[in-house]
Amino acid sequence: MKVGIPKGLLNYKYSIFLEKFFSELGAEIITSPNTNKQILDEGVKHCVNEACLPIKIFHGHVASIKDKCDLMVIPRIMQITENEFICPKFCGLPEMIINTVPNMPKVTMAPIYATSKEKLYNWIISTGSMITNNKKKIKEAYYEALAEQSKIKTGIKNEGYKLNIVLIGHPYNVYDNFVNMNIVKKLNKLGIGIITEEFIDENSISDKTKELFKRPFWTFARTAYGASTYLVENKKIDGVIYISSFACGIDSVVIDLIKERIKDFPFLILKVDEHTGESGFDTRIEAFVDMLERKY
Repeated sequence: MKVGIPKGLLNYKYSIFLEKFFSELGAEIITSPNTNKQILDEGVKHCVNEACLPIKIFHGHVASIKDKCDLMVIPRIMQITENEFICPKFCGLPEMIINTVPNMPKVTMAPIYATSKEKLYNWIISTGSMITNNKKKIKEAYYEALAEQSKIKTGIKNEGYKLNIVLIGHPYNVYDNFVNMNIVKKLNKLGIGIITEEFIDENSISDKTKELFKRPFWTFARTAYGASTYLVENKKIDGVIYISSFACGIDSVVIDLIKERIKDFPFLILKVDEHTGESGFDTRIEAFVDMLERKY
């Protein structure tokens, strides 16, 4: 069986796990190419207009490999942390895909609750059974995939730069170089070091969010707020850059919370959608860096 794994959304973090799991079950893995203009155009064509850029791009990734596989992995991720949830569009992602992208193969439909190995196992059994009925083999593939994922360390932490910023945003905006127009490389070239939330201790992030009136409902909101405010208040960075998808409700809330907390600390918000031009993007980054150099 050929299993398609689109290279979008949280697959930036968990593709190693997925590829290992399905390959251990004997499947041939078909991955989509890195995001490009053709994938974006396909996604815009198939997806509803109201969706954010990452969801549109995911549609494009699916469309690029749908005719090459027998099963498409569409992660209906509900939770990765207890008492918190992921973006609502993840919850309905399989239905969005099968109702807008024509001639789809079979797709994974089971919800993913990844708050523990035991809860994730429910998805493993449901999805693995689409390939084999051998539960022992599915369980062994699961533990092989967990071991492979544990070897991977995601995140960015540059060393040796005079000025440093925290790069905040949903992982698929921070790590998709097409979406963020190679912002990491551009900032490094301008003499700016970068750190991302993965290098902030989880307890430090949680301690900062406890200062809010109410615990954030969304995992992405908690990590973005906690990491950025912790770094600012402990004087570990010189600026904050937030890559935000246009029309993202979660981002609109967390950006205001961060602004209110850090006051007049240097804070650049970069909104991205399918119409974002690179020249304007570059101009704003260069102006922000110029301001940091004059300030410090």
